[in-house]
Amino acid sequence: MSKVKEKLYDWKDRLKDRHMLTLVVTLISIIVIMGILIYKKQTEYRQVMENQYNMAFFELVDYVQNVENFLAKSLISTTPEHGAETLTNVWREANLASSYLAQLPISTNELANTSKFLNQVSDYSYSLSRKNIHNESLNQEDFDNLKQLHEYSVELNNTLNQLSTDMMEGRISWGELTKKGNTAFATQVDNLSQDSFKNIEENFQRYAGLIYDGAFSEHITSIEKRGLTGDNINEDEAKQVVVNLIGEEKTKNIQSNGLIENGDIAVYDFYCIQDDKDNSIHVSISQKGGHVVLLNSNRKVETEIISQEEANAKGKEFLTSHGFPNMKETYYLKQDGFVTVNYAYLQDDVIMYPDLIKLKIALDNGEIIGMETTGYLNSHTERTIQKPKVSINEAKQVLNNNLEIMSEGLAVIPTEWRDEILCYEFKGKADGVDFLVYINAENGREEDILVIINTPNGTLTM
Repeated sequence: MSKVKEKLYDWKDRLKDRHMLTLVVTLISIIVIMGILIYKKQTEYRQVMENQYNMAFFELVDYVQNVENFLAKSLISTTPEHGAETLTNVWREANLASSYLAQLPISTNELANTSKFLNQVSDYSYSLSRKNIHNESLNQEDFDNLKQLHEYSVELNNTLNQLSTDMMEGRISWGELTKKGNTAFATQVDNLSQDSFKNIEENFQRYAGLIYDGAFSEHITSIEKRGLTGDNINEDEAKQVVVNLIGEEKTKNIQSNGLIENGDIAVYDFYCIQDDKDNSIHVSISQKGGHVVLLNSNRKVETEIISQEEANAKGKEFLTSHGFPNMKETYYLKQDGFVTVNYAYLQDDVIMYPDLIKLKIALDNGEIIGMETTGYLNSHTERTIQKPKVSINEAKQVLNNNLEIMSEGLAVIPTEWRDEILCYEFKGKADGVDFLVYINAENGREEDILVIINTPNGTLTM
């Protein structure tokens, strides 16, 4: 106890020293100033974030108001020309509303149905505008769907307007919603006014979504992957698929990462370390059916010996031997001693572009050092190919007169809404530029135009 007193008296005596006292006062002053500066910076940061959230919210309110207005106009539009303009405006405003909704400090799950609604409004209005652009009038089902969307947009707009009032009167603070992290919404929402974010989501719990050929339609997003066939396999069975794929010699040192289920396809993940230590092979095998989803080797290729034609042939031979017959090479790109080739499935001389497999082929010995089959596993099936209602000569009448046709044939192409269209594919040249033009084989409509980019390293499209 006496030692403690001695230290205290010693400290008191040292404080009497002028220099020591000055030092202590300076340190305390620095700490106080730093505290004030940090507090000021935090306050400024909170104010900046508050302003940003307010801006995003009020932009959301404005764009939802515009969505409601344009949807109302679409219900009384009588001409395809005016309908196309109105629906294009709906698409644009709903897209912007969705963008600003995503900027609010609320977890995605809290407003999932509201976000889904805005996305479907955007995509559905775009799909209908395309009908109008092609001079097709909307049918009764289209108008019924638009009416349903308008009714929900009125509910959303009314709720947001009440929220806007609450914001301006200070009953809602973004700071309160964000200070507890991602779970803040759940704990704070009961403190908000009666017409709040909680009510928005409760209203949209009843919104089931439209069934149509759009990117966000339920029957598209929940569809079973057509090429992912077979029963579920275990890890040992998946490991044997890897051995059969790349050989026992290269799988002597194989390591498993187990089952990975958080991706688009549940897979067993493996790494095979090679003797030179600098080379490894990563392989993913689907749990369902034991299909190869991904193969990637980091092997270096020092010299190019085989030609592009030989690489294409080796790729097709590899695909056939591993259960992917009737694949046709389409586009390719050379880089760093290897070539990446896109292969599409060929059924009855019709190219199925959705059924796509990419191979990475070493140009020193033709070894397959990369493979990606997601497109094929998502889309592949034996299709019933309908007889074209438009003849190839009629399809040619749609083409620009300046296009010099080099080749022609039938192809199934995927759309932005993930459905498929049977088209005539015309490869041609105009003004020195190579093109691919796709004409709908059912109605003669021009569906797509791609520019072919021929480079020393490969053939690409844009």
